[in-house]
Amino acid sequence: MRKNIVAGNWKLNKTLQEGVALAKELKTALTGKNVNCDVIICSPFIHLTAIHEIVEGSEMKVGAQNCADKDSGAYTGEVSAAMVASTGAQYVILGHSERRAYYGETNAILKEKVKRALENHLIPIFCIGEVLEERETGKQNKVVKTQINESLFDLSAEDFGKIVLAYEPVWAIGTGKTATSAQAQEMHAFIRQIVADKYGTKTANDTSILYGGSANAGNAKELFSNPDVDGGLIGGASLKVDTFLPIIEAF
Repeated sequence: MRKNIVAGNWKLNKTLQEGVALAKELKTALTGKNVNCDVIICSPFIHLTAIHEIVEGSEMKVGAQNCADKDSGAYTGEVSAAMVASTGAQYVILGHSERRAYYGETNAILKEKVKRALENHLIPIFCIGEVLEERETGKQNKVVKTQINESLFDLSAEDFGKIVLAYEPVWAIGTGKTATSAQAQEMHAFIRQIVADKYGTKTANDTSILYGGSANAGNAKELFSNPDVDGGLIGGASLKVDTFLPIIEAF
């Protein structure tokens, strides 16, 4: 069933002690509030168990920012989906634009990661999106469709129904260019149509599609009012309660 979701991606930020303190502060801030979305903290691996223990029993959930495309073995520094699940985390971000750009994660690699996440009962937050050159040359729809097709469309309808999608207009992050609310809605509607063409209207309508293009307290309400925008994957604004809470409250 389609959900409204606000997920905070801490990226490479916060020591264990700082992360625990932030999770406690956010839990306190949300206590007693009528929250109209699922709130997910996606922290570095080392935080997961501690934060899960803090938020257990609350409305908040925990996710990792990545997992390996292997189950086990001689892969120094990697963390498997089973390891992530053993911490109590329920979600995992896969295919983030930074992982694709800096670490060479291909659609084929991500297909394996999705498979392993699902096998371990994790919910993938699967990121898709085009870079500036692709947007300027009108290739954005083709790029996004290919990313989804090559990594996700071998899944059964049942397994695809467990996926959360997150659209990242990479061209609008740190470039000085801004994606408008209308541009976000246009791409989210296109993504939902791709899913409908493959799996049917019901699956498409049940799929949550998040916006990952620098949503903040100032634009969240407008973005989330779009019919096909079901929340946000939030970066920098998730690192402080006073900037993250207004985004949660935008629903």
